[in-house]
Amino acid sequence: MRPRTDRRKRKLRAALLFALLCVVAIASYSWITNVRTEAEPPSTAAGETAAPPSGDEPSAAPTPSADSEADEPSEEPSGTPASSEPTPSEEAREVNADGIPVAAEPDSITALINKENSLPDEYDPTDLVYPDVRFLFEEKIEKRMMRKEAAEALEKLFAGAEEDGIYLAGVSAYRSYSTQKSLFERYVEQDGYEKARTYSAVPGTSEHQTGLAIDVSGSDGKCAAESCFGGTPEAEWLEEHAPEYGFIIRYPEGKEDITGYKYEPWHLRYVGEELAQELAQDGKTLEEYYNAVPVAQ
Repeated sequence: MRPRTDRRKRKLRAALLFALLCVVAIASYSWITNVRTEAEPPSTAAGETAAPPSGDEPSAAPTPSADSEADEPSEEPSGTPASSEPTPSEEAREVNADGIPVAAEPDSITALINKENSLPDEYDPTDLVYPDVRFLFEEKIEKRMMRKEAAEALEKLFAGAEEDGIYLAGVSAYRSYSTQKSLFERYVEQDGYEKARTYSAVPGTSEHQTGLAIDVSGSDGKCAAESCFGGTPEAEWLEEHAPEYGFIIRYPEGKEDITGYKYEPWHLRYVGEELAQELAQDGKTLEEYYNAVPVAQ
């Protein structure tokens, strides 16, 4: 019986040894797995490892509030060119010496310049030229000049008018800040501040300073920059045809509460053919185009 007993003992020892080896193997595997888990950051995607957050960055992106700009629909008018002027109601902007917000792109031919959107202090266009058109005076002085693109368009407008038997003349084009200041102060002394603001711009807010605006009349000079110009053949031709050449009647009749100025059928503003024709077709002012109404009176 001894040989069988010895075999049983050997089998038992072998079984115990195998079980011990299994326990050791399982314990070793568990320890190695835990060490690797602590040493390596979690995977964010197949083949990628998440980087630890930097001390300069938040651990999570903030959630936009209901009032955030990201939640607000864009109010930019359809058809607005990419380089066009943003609405004055947007975020805070630089202000001029009188505290009036400065236009974001004062050199743009579509810039909105009015009582609430000024030019930078001492703004002066760099491409002023003398348009080859008839003026009521012969001298080559400041008010005969316009920016190059506007001057070329004005030459075409005058030529087109003559083909239709309409003879125009320039009255006043570019006007520097200092000239506008002197002019406005004279009007204030004459009619008082509030009344002067209905027909003359506070210095820095005049379209004439952009080099893109001009007052015109008939070649005889009658009713130049006066209300009697309205209804003349020249005024009617301009209202119908000026947009074809990139100009608009900047302060149209019936829009005084929007533009802040009385009707001026003689005041042309160059904005380019595309925008001029769009505004004419829609019956809009530049303020309405930029959703910037009403202006301060």
